[in-house]
Formats: sequence, structure tokens, C-alpha cells
Amino acid sequence: MRKFWLGLLVPLALLAFWWAITAFGIVKTYQLASPVQVARELVALFADGTLAGDLSASILRVICGFAIGCALACAIGVVVGLSRTAERIIDPTLQAIRAVPSLAWVPLILLWLGIGEEAKITLVAIGAFFPVYINFVAGIHNVDRKLLEVADVFGLSPVQRARRVVLPAASPGLLVGMRIGFTQAWLFLVAAELIASTKGLGYLLMQGQQITRPDQILVAILLLALCGKITESAMRAIEHRSLRWTDTLRTAP
Repeated sequence: MRKFWLGLLVPLALLAFWWAITAFGIVKTYQLASPVQVARELVALFADGTLAGDLSASILRVICGFAIGCALACAIGVVVGLSRTAERIIDPTLQAIRAVPSLAWVPLILLWLGIGEEAKITLVAIGAFFPVYINFVAGIHNVDRKLLEVADVFGLSPVQRARRVVLPAASPGLLVGMRIGFTQAWLFLVAAELIASTKGLGYLLMQGQQITRPDQILVAILLLALCGKITESAMRAIEHRSLRWTDTLRTAP
């Protein structure tokens, strides 16, 4: 409980600062809506069903995109991590693709997939792929060589060694990558929902900008932040529970 309240110190301080600068006219409300205006807009969007539709559409896109990106990252990561030849062939190209900004993919994805859900989910999957891939491969490469020597002593085949030693030892890196990838999926979601969307938090954000509604813009931003934080906390809890067997500072009692 103490950790929970400590985590609220900065948000509450920011909320008080936000209220003060709008209440005393330091910043005009047409530039930055007050907390009361944002709360009213949130209630109004919830009451007419707009919020539920936008939130559910965004959550579904993030979950589908993350699942696809994570599955591909795990499959390619195993091959690259366990084979130096595959690493030399595949990894340089993936590292180059990783440097491409998210918005740069939008025109190409529009040409390939049109303006449907497939395009949005594909962009989210791209965002989720690279953190999982990079951390998983790094986890495989950082497996303690002594563990591999023990596997050789017990006469494990290459497949058994990978399944029973390498992959479990690399699981901390994989879980960290999944946590970062799930959070980054929300970042790519906004770019994805610029593709002719009629629903979603990104669409709500753009609509607020087009009709000059700072309260609606802030509702979308706060909901994106909240969803990202919930996702990160859930993945961190899964990571902590799954890695109880490790002897690290984080897992120490």
C-alpha cells in the first residue's frame, strides 16, 4: 500500500499544478483545458457510448498487433539467437528496418493493405516486434556458458539443450522485451489510427485537434497514458511472478 501511495505523489502534484495554472488564468483554457473540463468531457463521452467504442477498438487493435508481433519476434529470435549464420543473414536487415520511424510506414501500409483493420494491426505489430526480438536475442546470447557445459556433461542433444537450458535461461530477456513491446504497441497505435479510422483513442485525439477541443485531446492523452501504465504494470507482475526462480536484486525478498 505504501508503494501505491508513493507512486501517486508525482501525478497528484502534476494535477495540482495543472489546476492552479488554469484556475488562476496563467494558461488560457482554450489552450489547456482545466481538470474540471476534462472530467466533464470524460463523463459526456462515457454517457453517450463514444468512449466505450473508442476504447474497445483501440484495446482490440493493440492486443491483436502485440500477439502477432510477439509471435514473429519469438520465432525469428530463436533462429537468430541459436545460429550465428542466421544472425549474420537476418539481423543486419532487421536492425536497419528498426530505424524506420513509425509514421514512415503509414503510406506503404496504405498501399499494401488499404484502410481496413489489417493495416492498423500490422503497424501495431511492427511496433511490438522489435523490443521483443532484440531483448530475446540478447537474452539467448547472454546465457551463462557454464550452463551449456553442464548440458554437455549430461549428454543433451542440441534440441534438448535449447529447450531445457538456453530458452529458460533467456526467459528474463524475453519477458522484459514483451513488457516493453506491449507498451510500445500503444505508441504505434496512434500512428495506426491515423489511417482513416472512425473509432479509437487515436481518432479521438485527432478529432479533438480538428475541432479545437483541448478537453477532448487531453481525455485521449490521459486514457492512452492510463492504458499504457496498466499494460506495463500487468506485464511487470507477470515478469516478477515468472522469474521468482532467479537470484537477482529485483527478486530478492
